[in-house]
Amino acid sequence: MSAPLPRPAGDVVGRPAASPARPAPPPAAARPAPPPGAARPARSRRHRFLPPQHGAWAMLLLPYAAAVCVTGLRWPDLPLLGAWLAGYLFSYYALLAVKTGRTDRVRPQLLAYGGAAALLAAPVLLARPAVLGYAPLYALLVAVNVWYARRRRERALANDLASVAQSVLMVFVLATVAGVSPAALTGVAGAVAAYLVGTVLYVKTMIRERGSAGYRWASLAYHLAALLVAVVWWGLAVAVVFALLLLRAAVLPGRRLTPVRVGMIELVGCLSVLAVVVGHWA
Repeated sequence: MSAPLPRPAGDVVGRPAASPARPAPPPAAARPAPPPGAARPARSRRHRFLPPQHGAWAMLLLPYAAAVCVTGLRWPDLPLLGAWLAGYLFSYYALLAVKTGRTDRVRPQLLAYGGAAALLAAPVLLARPAVLGYAPLYALLVAVNVWYARRRRERALANDLASVAQSVLMVFVLATVAGVSPAALTGVAGAVAAYLVGTVLYVKTMIRERGSAGYRWASLAYHLAALLVAVVWWGLAVAVVFALLLLRAAVLPGRRLTPVRVGMIELVGCLSVLAVVVGHWA
């Protein structure tokens, strides 16, 4: 919008001429600092304890929801969910401390989420001590996250895939909690993993690697392979959803969609995968 034309002083009858311009406000450095006890805005306080990684919640909840719907809900599943979410929040701020070297800045978050994760995990371990068998795998995958955080390369593809593996592993943890053979949920874990890996590639083509032809071709090739697997092993309904995921990976890259719209499309895809996984394996 263009700026309005200046109006001559006193151009309206009976209205005095414009007063002289007020002096410019002092620079930010010269302004007095707020008093120590001044309240911060609620938004900034909330963001101190909630990471701005909205896509991570789908990655956390999809494997959990799919496994619980297939195996049935047991009481240890509820504290396990709390420990799972608190553990993710703890790991986010712990990796932030590794990246910046400033543990003091995130100490309140580490204490709050670490304590919550430990308290919630305790009844699960007492009821199902066999879940400790997954600890070495989680430790190995977290070590990958730490390695990339130290090098400030947490957006690397390998680091994202390590996070996907941690989430998919929760399917087998829930199978152990339910007293079901983990092998019985291999198809569930495979379909969830296929979707999440495809989402990592697709979202990179939409945001951080928008102009990369290599990422676009890799995303298309991966989604085509996932569709073929779905057709051969997972049934018609699952194959239809993966065909739609392939279509969005082929059509949407290159279009100027906002991150919010990209996220909304992925939410629909996530819920669709959950529905067909539960319908096929429950």
